[in-house]
Amino acid sequence: MDVFQKCRDFTRARDARAAGHYLMYREIGSPQDPVVTMNGQKVVMLGSNNYLGLTSHPKVKQAAIRATEKYGTGCAGSRLLNGTLDIHVALERRLAAFMKREASLIFSTGYGVNIGVLSCLLSRHDLAFLDAMDHASIIDGVQLSFGKSYKFRHNDPADLEKKLRLADPGKGKLIAIDGVFSMEGDIAPLPEIVRHKNTYGARLFVDEAHSLGVFGANGRGICEHFGLESEVDLVMGTFSKSLATVGGFVAGSAEVIDYIQHNARAQIFTAAIPPAAVAAVDAALDILESEPERRARLWENTEYMRRELHGLGFQTCGSQSPVIPLLIGEDAATFQMAKRLQDEGVFVNPVMTPAVPPGQGLIRTSYMATHERAHLDQALSALEKIGRELEVI
Repeated sequence: MDVFQKCRDFTRARDARAAGHYLMYREIGSPQDPVVTMNGQKVVMLGSNNYLGLTSHPKVKQAAIRATEKYGTGCAGSRLLNGTLDIHVALERRLAAFMKREASLIFSTGYGVNIGVLSCLLSRHDLAFLDAMDHASIIDGVQLSFGKSYKFRHNDPADLEKKLRLADPGKGKLIAIDGVFSMEGDIAPLPEIVRHKNTYGARLFVDEAHSLGVFGANGRGICEHFGLESEVDLVMGTFSKSLATVGGFVAGSAEVIDYIQHNARAQIFTAAIPPAAVAAVDAALDILESEPERRARLWENTEYMRRELHGLGFQTCGSQSPVIPLLIGEDAATFQMAKRLQDEGVFVNPVMTPAVPPGQGLIRTSYMATHERAHLDQALSALEKIGRELEVI
């Protein structure tokens, strides 16, 4: 059997290209602003995670340029060996202070945070409890650990409690959840999860990728939003959403972070995050802390769109965040909806099986602080037109 046979058998992408419905790896020729350029066409961007609109902020870009001029374009090695710069350490201290934790550790990607942290903390004798809709990086990190995992029904604390109650009380337990679920746009019921965590002596890891900079009075995420930061053992965040670049971090107690720093393979065997990215995060944090009105504008745009979309008759799947999915149905209809919206000048992301159950295809929309009302109204006009055309509303 040829190991490449599966490649020849994979026809889904080729079929979609042939039908003119392929909407992956689309080429964008401009920054991730409210309006982007694709093949010379201007389209309203409703598919970016640039929640605070900082990826093209002049202060962020200038910080990245200055760091490149001083340190060069890369570190040419891992953090463990030659790749640790003074700005890496300074940013880790700042992130720890910002997140109200003893220490933090930077990784080169957000995906690397989850696979690195979970795979090194969980042994084959430990138990992991995962929300059924957790991000793939959480699932992959647990699988790499060889620990046993249990999935509980999405956002169902009662099902989590049942699985914790039936688990071996002598084994180590870690609950790992998303704060904001990246496709559904809903948030974890953290108070109930914390209660069960304490009852059964588990530890709790919260992925704040889509909530950092968005939720909480100071933008620290879901844990701050619920006033439960002291009850959560570890938090992670990415730099590729609100913080305008690439990379990620984990924050927690000093002894746990020290252990991760010296045992996480995704940290030890990966080249250090480039100087430009480190400086961009530092500048983005400056703006996040000094301009709370930016987060307020994000929520104004989010609530406006949620209200208008409901008024048009779209089902938004219980979204509680700037990620607002629209339930479409079959995969073919979902592709068609996304393609027609693009033709009308609106960029959205189609989400289909296996990412969602069959017949539950979604159009994922997401919003930025820098969207102007004219951008949103243009998008709403196209959504109404195509939604009625395809009998979605």
